[in-house]
Amino acid sequence: MAALGTSGAAAAVLRRVSPPDPTEIAQFERDGFLILPDVLAPAEIRRLTTLAERVRRRAGPAEDGSVHALGFISTAPAFADLVDHPRVLSVVCSVLGWNLHVYHCHLDVHPPAPAAGPPRWRWHQDGGRQNLEIETDPRPRLSVKVAWFLSDVSRPGRGNFQVVPGSHRRNRLPHRPELGLPPPAGAIDVLARPGSAVVFDRRLWHARGENRSRRTRRALFLAYTYRWVRPRDCYVESAPWFERLSPVRRQLLGAAATPDGHWLPTESDVPLRSWMRERGFPPESLR
Repeated sequence: MAALGTSGAAAAVLRRVSPPDPTEIAQFERDGFLILPDVLAPAEIRRLTTLAERVRRRAGPAEDGSVHALGFISTAPAFADLVDHPRVLSVVCSVLGWNLHVYHCHLDVHPPAPAAGPPRWRWHQDGGRQNLEIETDPRPRLSVKVAWFLSDVSRPGRGNFQVVPGSHRRNRLPHRPELGLPPPAGAIDVLARPGSAVVFDRRLWHARGENRSRRTRRALFLAYTYRWVRPRDCYVESAPWFERLSPVRRQLLGAAATPDGHWLPTESDVPLRSWMRERGFPPESLR
């Protein structure tokens, strides 16, 4: 696989944002991603790394020591400094405009992995059910994501962000290999120093590489989308009248059983699928 290289207290008022260089936006539109090197100062990296470690300990790592913490901004106000960082926000606004918000964020920690065994197939597009339920080809962009790297991924083999440049224009990869087969044609490792940010189109086919180094990989992800991507009517799910509703009615009025159930639903999130299955709907409508 090829490789490509590369504080302050939270402000109450949006910091001044200058438009990015037009060549940067042209590169983003062509490749589906843009590397912004060395955006954070060393002191900011240290501060955010300390906060990320607190989140890791509080979240309770998995057996392999990894953490995938949703909604991490709520754990420490200082994380909100990233939301309107002028260098990054200028790119996001150039792509999506002004009617946007951060609808999703997650903090990922991946310690060194055992060398045994083949690498896993992790290639995907972001957006969950968007990639099944929107019919156009290519599908609309809808959101842009920013990966903030707190650890050094300037060399391959450190759990690098992997991408297929230009693949945001494809709904499918040419071939989807099974576990352990080589990465897709054209895939590269993104190489980035600590404090760098990678802005990418959510449709870009991407993955996380294996961390075969002696370093723990730490990254923060913020996803921006249009402000209308949300319910217009909101109900208090803990209200007695709502809790008395049937599971199907709860789904139809916006409830989900799991934290990510609107985007990556489990069976418990979507009882309407069981309702359809019981009534003999065709398999293609239940995928």
